[in-house]
Amino acid sequence: MPLFVEVIIVVAVMLACVAGVFLLMFLVTLALFPVEKSLSKMVWDMTAPKRKPLPQQQGGFKGFSEKHNK
Repeated sequence: MPLFVEVIIVVAVMLACVAGVFLLMFLVTLALFPVEKSLSKMVWDMTAPKRKPLPQQQGGFKGFSEKHNK
């Protein structure tokens, strides 16, 4: 077999191996995406500052108009 044919075959096989590794890495990340999403949500929930609930306003429009019409 001529040398340049061997070089072309070796280069093609190496490129195919690199593409295969990247494909396998993509499939692993795709499979682990739900796990990472749930872990990320759990960490955000644990580290989020606790907010006090907003105070509810008493009265409403009727009370407002009675106050300000005088």
